[in-house]
Amino acid sequence: MTFCVENEIEAAFPFDMEAVAEQVIRKVLEAEKCPYEVEVNLLITDAEGIRTYNREYREIDRETDVLSFPGVDYESPSDFSIVQEDESAYLNPDTEELVLGDIVICAARVFSQAEEYGHTPLREFAFLVTHSMLHLLGYDHMEPEEEKVMFARQEEILKELGITR
Repeated sequence: MTFCVENEIEAAFPFDMEAVAEQVIRKVLEAEKCPYEVEVNLLITDAEGIRTYNREYREIDRETDVLSFPGVDYESPSDFSIVQEDESAYLNPDTEELVLGDIVICAARVFSQAEEYGHTPLREFAFLVTHSMLHLLGYDHMEPEEEKVMFARQEEILKELGITR
C-alpha cells in the first residue's frame, strides 16, 4: 500500500495521525476484501482549505468535515469487477497499485465534532477516515437504504479496531 499524508497546516493531534489513518485504511481494505494493493492520499487542512475544495469540486461553498475523491466508479460498493475489466485505467503503471483516491480532512472539525458527539479526537479522526474510505470504495449515503448500509459498515469496522464512543 502506498499511503501519502500531507498535513498542509501542520495540525497537531493527541495521537499519531499517520499510524491511526494507516491502521484504519488497512482494516477497511481487509473488511471490504480489496484484492489490490492501493494508493491513498490523505490531506489535512483547515476550515478555509476544505471550503475551497468543496466549492471547487462539489460547487458547495461551505466548510465540511471530510471530502472523498474516489479514483474508481464502482457499479456497487467494493465491486472490483470494473477494475478487473480494465486494469490499465485504474492501476498506477509504475506500482501496479489501484489508485483508490484522495481524502481531505478538516483538522478543526475533528476536534469540534469530537466534543459535540462526546468522544475523543482519535475516535472522530478514525471515523472520518473510515467514512471516507468507504466512499472511495463506492459506498454512499444519499438514499436511506444506502445510508443504513454504509453507517453499519462504519460502526462494524471501528468496533473491530476497538475505536468506539
